Parts: sequence; C-alpha cells; structure tokens
Amino acid sequence: MSLSDQHAADLSPETVVVAAGRPDRAHDEPVNPPIVLSSTYFGTGSLSDGDRGYGRYANPTWDPFEDALAKLEGATLPGLLYASGLAAVSSALSLVPAGGVVVMPSHSYAGSLVMATELADKGFLELRTVDIADTDAVKALISPEQGKKADLLWLESPTNPMLGIADITALTEAAHAAGAIVVTDNTFSTPLVQQPLKLGSDVVLHSVTKYLAGHSDVVLGALVTSNPEIRATLLHHRIIHGGIAGPFEAWLALRGLRTLALRIERSQASAATLAERLSTHPRVEAIRYPGLSTDPGHERAKVQMKGFGSILCIQIAGDHNRSGADAADQLVRALQLWLPATSLGGVESLIERRRRHTAEPLSVPENLVRLSVGIENVEDLWSDLEQALKTLDS
Repeated sequence: MSLSDQHAADLSPETVVVAAGRPDRAHDEPVNPPIVLSSTYFGTGSLSDGDRGYGRYANPTWDPFEDALAKLEGATLPGLLYASGLAAVSSALSLVPAGGVVVMPSHSYAGSLVMATELADKGFLELRTVDIADTDAVKALISPEQGKKADLLWLESPTNPMLGIADITALTEAAHAAGAIVVTDNTFSTPLVQQPLKLGSDVVLHSVTKYLAGHSDVVLGALVTSNPEIRATLLHHRIIHGGIAGPFEAWLALRGLRTLALRIERSQASAATLAERLSTHPRVEAIRYPGLSTDPGHERAKVQMKGFGSILCIQIAGDHNRSGADAADQLVRALQLWLPATSLGGVESLIERRRRHTAEPLSVPENLVRLSVGIENVEDLWSDLEQALKTLDS
C-alpha cells in the first residue's frame, strides 16, 4: 500500500518528500510511478465523477505529485497540478465572483498582479493593493467602513521580491469574518518552511517551477485545499480552461521533490550566512532577509516559519560615477558563478535586478537585486559576490 494520510501525519516533512507518491507495495511493482502517455482512456457507458475519460480531465502521472504535495501541506484532499504557476493563479482568481473584491499585496509576484490588474481593468473584479506587512491597513481594505467587503484575500509571505512578512493567522481570521476566501502563495517558503493551511488559509498556491521541482527544467503550478467545494470549482476551471500539466513534466517535478528537504536545508543555511556578510558591506545600501534580527519581518517570521527561506534582496549603493541601478547592473555582469537569470529555487544560485522587468511594480527600487541562493559551496558563492562588489570601486 502507498503512504496513507495518517502515516504521513506521523512522519516529518523531510521523510514525506521521499516516501509520498510511491506506487502500492506489491511484488515486482516499480518503486517510482510510471509516465502515462495517453490522451484518452477506455470506457463505455456514461462518465461519472472520478472517471478519467479524457486527458484534459486527468492523468495517472499527475496523481503521485498531487498526493505528495497535499500531504506536505497538510491538506485532506489531493492537490491540483497546472501547466504553470500563472495557470494556477488564473484558476485561483476564478474563485472571485463577478465584480467581487480582491485584496492583494502591492509587491506580489508581478504575474499575479498583472493578471489581477487586467481583470480589474475589464471590470471583472475590483483590485485593492496594500502593504501586506501592515496588518491594520490590510484589515481596513478587507472590511472598509464604506464600500464592499473583500471576496478574496491574496497573501504572499514572504512577498516577491521585497520579502515582506504577513501575519497570516490574523489576516485569515479577518478575511473569514468578512466572508472572504484566502489564497496564499507559498512558493518562496515551500511546505517545509511554512504551511498556510494550518495558519487558516483556504487555498495554497505554488509555482512548482521553483523549489518543488527544483532544477530549473520544468514549468508547472499547483493549488492545494482541504475544502471540497473550492477544490471542485478549481478542478472545473482547470478542465474547462485547459491549463493542464504534461505527464513528463509532472514526473520530473516529483523526482525533483524527492531532494527538496536537502536543498532547502543547504540553501537556507547559505542564505543566512550571505545575508549576515552582505548586511555590513559598504556597497550594500539596504538588505531584506527575514532571518536577520534587524529585518522588519523577523519576529513575525520566527512565529509562522520554520527557517527563513533562501531568498534575499539587496540594494546596491550608487556613487558619483553611476546610479544605484547602474551599479546593480555592473554587479550582476561581474559575477562568474552566480547566474544572471530570472526565476528562483533551483540548485544553482540566480541573481537579477528586478526592475529590468517592465511589469515589476514601480515601488520596487531600481537598484534592488534579488538573490536566489542555491546549493553550491557558500564560500564560493561569497567569493564571487565579494569580487563583483569590488569592481564597483574601480
């Protein structure tokens, strides 16, 4: 038999990432699930709920990953795998009724903000953005003294890229009191660092492309919930809108998930070391990392996170020769080990100046550089950063 929900609840997450989603234990059965390549399934008579029927409805290759992710997030229902993180975002936003109100962090992932903004511009919803770390301000937008209450609260914690920390428990309580659904993007933290369902969220979103798959070789998204009605709505949206995962990508994501605990352990430790060193560097104008005792979100992160993640952001100081943005660009160009590329959560360390993306909110500083710490030797990563920072003095 495969790993049961009860057995998974008795195991540490570091064990669940390895044990969940395995085939049933039977003589000569494989230890890894197979890849099923089929667009349709044999059947006669009427289709009923749960029948596979057609490749847009289901694929056996999705099931092991969806089961494993649900166990990691503490959900009582299987997760839902999507073609991309934004396909999952689209499905989650479909929970908003026509003309409904969405409250979203002003520094959310740019794709989520762009999608919500475009829907608002077309009149499908009302979008209210806010500093998600300002609990009172968020509550005021969820239940304003005048006007409509929110229908959906969108959380990111830490936020991308500013690493703001939301009080998830307090905000979900306020949202539920107003009758709103809460969706939390848990991409940065992963379920090994934070479990939003246990903090009150209704739906958890992941860009599987990032830490869960972990090797920068697939594009996938996922949603997890324990609410049967919400899951049915999300599943219907996936079927009708066709944002389904390829079976090979699903299989790769599950293979990547097996090493998640080791990758997170290594990258978090390295991120903490690098953050401490960068915090005192004269060329670093400002730094955000929840693990620093001086970070505004540190105390809150200590309560709701198990660790502080593997992402940090720095602002590079300019001088009389160049602006901060130009200095940040020069830093990125001077690196030899860190890879200048977007995305995050892979085994390799990635770095980029975020405002090179035209969709990035204007409130993100021009000189802000986001670092996704990988699993390389931390001293090699530091040496590369140090030599690149020194080029700014020449």
